Amino acid sequence: MEPEVKAFLQRISFTIGGVLLWMAINATFGIKYNYAFPKGGVGVGNIVFYIWLIASFCILVWFCIRLWKNHLE
Repeated sequence: MEPEVKAFLQRISFTIGGVLLWMAINATFGIKYNYAFPKGGVGVGNIVFYIWLIASFCILVWFCIRLWKNHLE
């Protein structure tokens, strides 16, 4: 396999894998452990979950931009 094609497929797999891992972690803690749905008021766990959700999304976007930066031009 040519090195350019291999590098392209590797970037695609890293991007898809990173997004799926991010979604799995946040869905597990948000839905299964009920941190995404405040019941009876907003608690500390809900606040920490949503801060984590926003911060980890920003890190994920930064990772994807950094991964694809030189190859989008």
